[in-house]
Amino acid sequence: MLDSSIRFASPCKPMSIASDKLETIRQQVQYHLDHAEQHRLSPEQELALKERIAARLVAEDAVLVAHYYTSPAVQALAEETGGCVSDSLEMARFGRDHSAKTLVVAGVKFMGETAKILTPGKRVLMPTLEATCSLDLGCPIDEFSAFCDQHPDRKVVVYANTSAAVKARADWVVTSGIALDVAEHLADQGEKIIWAPDQHLGDYVRRETGADILMWDGACIVHEEFKARGIADLKAVYPDAAVLVHPESPASVRELADRVGSTTQIIRAASEMDNKRFIVATDQGIFYKLQQEAPDKEFIIAPTAGDGATCRSCANCPWMAMNELELLAQVFDIGDNEVLVDKTLGEQAMVPLKRMLDFAAELQLTVKGNA
Repeated sequence: MLDSSIRFASPCKPMSIASDKLETIRQQVQYHLDHAEQHRLSPEQELALKERIAARLVAEDAVLVAHYYTSPAVQALAEETGGCVSDSLEMARFGRDHSAKTLVVAGVKFMGETAKILTPGKRVLMPTLEATCSLDLGCPIDEFSAFCDQHPDRKVVVYANTSAAVKARADWVVTSGIALDVAEHLADQGEKIIWAPDQHLGDYVRRETGADILMWDGACIVHEEFKARGIADLKAVYPDAAVLVHPESPASVRELADRVGSTTQIIRAASEMDNKRFIVATDQGIFYKLQQEAPDKEFIIAPTAGDGATCRSCANCPWMAMNELELLAQVFDIGDNEVLVDKTLGEQAMVPLKRMLDFAAELQLTVKGNA
C-alpha cells in the first residue's frame, strides 16, 4: 500500500453527469430540517413506546436491526430486544442469519434493500421508505449506467450506499472497511476503476492505493460539512485529543486525522488507542456505541464550522433521524413501508456483493464499515 502523502502525476478528476444534483439534494435536506417537527419524549413516554415495540416484535416474529447513526434510544431498543446495532452490511447479514421471519431495519432505504437482497425470502420493513441517502440520490441508475457505458474498459466499483439497481450494474460492491483492499487488488491486476458514488472516499482510496480511478462526484451531506479549520481550532483547545475521521470527509479533514476509518474502525480505534479524548468527524449517532465501548473516554463531535461552513447537517443525517420511536411503534401497521426488490434485480445485485464477501473470506477479513 502506498503512503498517503504521495501525489500522482495525473490524478483522475471527479467526473459524472450527476454533478448538478448535489446542490438540489442539499436544498431538499435544508427544507426538511427547517420544517421537521422536534419530538421530545419524556422518559415515561420513551419507556412506554419501547415496551410497545418490543411486544410487537415478539408477536410478529421480527427482529430490529439499527444503524450506528440512528438515535441512542433506537440503538438501545435494538440491543434490548435481541437485535443488533452495526453498519449496513452487518445489519443485513445479522438479519439473514437470524431466525426471525421479519426484519425491521432502522436506517435508510439502501440498507433495507441490502437486507432484502441478502434475504429475499424474509419480509423487510422500515419505519419509513422516505429515509434515504444523498449518495444514493446522487447516483441515479440511468445516468450512472450511461456513464459506465462510456468507459467499458473499467471495472465498476460501487459503495454499499447505493440502490439495488446501481449495485446490479457494478462488478464490485465495497464497504469503506474493505475498499482499500479491493482497489489494491484490482490495481495489482492492472485494472482501471470507475468509482461511485462518494468522491471523497474515492479520492482517499486513490491516494492510498495508487489505483487508476475515474470518480463519480457524489458526496455525503453530513461528512462533507466537516471543515478542517474548525477541527484545527478545536485541536488547539484539546491538544491531547486524537482525531478520528470517516473517509467520506474531504481530504483537508482527513489530513488532520490520527486515524481514518469506517464506522466500525472508528469505534475500534477509540477502544485501542491510548488517548483519553477524541475529536470525531462522523455522524454523532456513533457516540452511543463509542461511549458504550470506551466509557472512560471523552468524545467531542467535530464541528461543521470554519471558513465556508453552513452547518446544514450539524453532524446528524436528517434521514437517519426519521427513524423515530413513534414510527417504529407503527411499523407493522403502516402498510406502505415494506422494502421490495425485484427478484431478477436482486439476484444481479447479489453477484458483486458475493464477490466482495468471497474476497473478504479469502483474505480472512471481517467485512464491516459502510456508513
